[in-house]
Amino acid sequence: MGIITAKQLKQKTGEVIRKVRSGERLTITYRGKPVAVIVPPIKEEIKALEGLRSFNDAWRDIEETLQKAEPEFGGWREANAWIRDRN
Repeated sequence: MGIITAKQLKQKTGEVIRKVRSGERLTITYRGKPVAVIVPPIKEEIKALEGLRSFNDAWRDIEETLQKAEPEFGGWREANAWIRDRN
């Protein structure tokens, strides 16, 4: 298992990803103390991730839902007034 600093991770992200893809485990340190371990995913995790929708599909659903929703307030001033009246 390799050890890299947080600074090295930031500067050499592509290299780190290549190492992890090849099966290497890397411990990330911050100020000399280990803070995380990057490991390749196991087969069960890969299967679970394959079932996720793409970002664009999920975002399109969010946008459609927001457009169908009725806003509770007419604007930020109305929302602010409602908050002040509650207290």
